[in-house]
Amino acid sequence: MEKPPVHSPQSVRHIEDSVRTDFRHAMSYGGYLDLDQLLSSQHPLSEPEHHDELLFIIQHQTSELWLKLVLHELLEARRLFDADNLGKALKCIARVKAIQRTMTEQWSVLGTLTPREYSQFRGFLGSSSGFQSYQYRGVEFLLGNKNRGMLRVFESEPEAHALLGRLLEEPTLYDAFLGVLSRAGYDIPADILERDTSEPWTFRQDLVPIFQKIYESDDTQWGLYEACEDLVDIEDNFQAWRFRHLRTVQRTIGFKVGTGGSSGVDFLKRALDLTFFPELYAVRTEIGN
Repeated sequence: MEKPPVHSPQSVRHIEDSVRTDFRHAMSYGGYLDLDQLLSSQHPLSEPEHHDELLFIIQHQTSELWLKLVLHELLEARRLFDADNLGKALKCIARVKAIQRTMTEQWSVLGTLTPREYSQFRGFLGSSSGFQSYQYRGVEFLLGNKNRGMLRVFESEPEAHALLGRLLEEPTLYDAFLGVLSRAGYDIPADILERDTSEPWTFRQDLVPIFQKIYESDDTQWGLYEACEDLVDIEDNFQAWRFRHLRTVQRTIGFKVGTGGSSGVDFLKRALDLTFFPELYAVRTEIGN
């Protein structure tokens, strides 16, 4: 019997003749992604340059890129809610949820930074702090945690200030969803639909029976039920991110004051008390009663 041919391990993969190698007159991967600019945007300030500062910079730059996409998707989801295009809106929200999970897991990378390593370059951060992330504040505004006083932080950044000013005045994602429910025949109180959307959302007990009907009725359109659960997922994911942030800070700097002037861990703990969609949690107590 003839033995099958023996294939020896290969350390080199032949480049197929059809693979393009000349990009003098064609779009390349690096050109499309503007990698020259992207990869030259990390500027460690420590002297002498500390090995781990690059990790710290890339961690936060990556988070800002994800936040840019979260804002992009939430704005589109809000527009689609306004157009009663529930399916496509939920597709955007599904993407946001996937991004949130990725951002939360990223804390494990920063968690490899030991307290001693961070202390060796922390002083070079000056007064810079993640508290000053305007995209993070934009996400919070879109989800309902509006705070006009936060605009003061961005007065020296005209574009950031203008974006947050717009998002402060505009309806939230939750406002848009309540509009969907109203047009679907649910009795959303008029003062909610006409509320001052520059104000932070506050709990409305009169919405709880409406959500109870959505959850308990066999006649509920599936997309409406799914939207309720997706909003809860967004809040749960946000809280998971906040908690991982808090624990990473605590394991790295303990209870030191934050570089931006906050009380540090204690300040982050108070963020865990914030909520976006309180009625969607309150209704769980009523379901089945």
